[in-house]
Amino acid sequence: MSKKIAVLLTDSFEDVEYTAPAKEFKEAGHSLTVIEEVKCKTVSGKQGEARVEIDAGIDDVKPEEFDALFIPGGFSPDILRADQRYVEFANSFMDDKKPVFAICHGPQLLITAEALQGRDATGFKSIHVDLKNAGANLQDKEVVVCGNQLVTSRNPDDIPVFTREALKLIS
Repeated sequence: MSKKIAVLLTDSFEDVEYTAPAKEFKEAGHSLTVIEEVKCKTVSGKQGEARVEIDAGIDDVKPEEFDALFIPGGFSPDILRADQRYVEFANSFMDDKKPVFAICHGPQLLITAEALQGRDATGFKSIHVDLKNAGANLQDKEVVVCGNQLVTSRNPDDIPVFTREALKLIS
C-alpha cells in the first residue's frame, strides 16, 4: 500500500542522502512531498549534484496528512531546526508514533524537538555527543531501528541499509 512521506529539506542538504532514498521510496510506490518555506522554490544540495523543487510550504501542510517523515542530512536539518515550525512538525510524528527516517545530521531536528529521550539512535559522528545529551541511547552502527518508528543512520555509506529498514517499516 502506497504511503505519503513528508520530507523536510532546505539548501545544503547532503545530495545523495536525499536522492538515493527518495528514488527507492518512489520505486516502491510511495509518494514524497518535499516541504520548506514556500512551494515551487528550488533548493540545492551542498555537493551541487542535486536540485529539488519544493512541493509544499511548511504553513500549508499538517503532519496528519502524512504516513511517515524523512529527514536527510547535510546542513539542512541544522538550518531547519532554527525554525520552530519544522521542529513541531517533526515532533508530531514522534508523538504520534509515525515512522521517522533520519540520516547523518537528520536527527538534529529530533534533538531540538526533544524527541529522542530513551530512544535508540545514531547519526553522524559529530552529533554523537548531542544525541547522548538529548537522552538517546547512542549506537554507533550503520542503521538503528527503534521500535516500529525510528530509523537512523550515520552517513552516505549507510544509505542501502537505511533505505532497506525504512521501507520495511512502512511496508
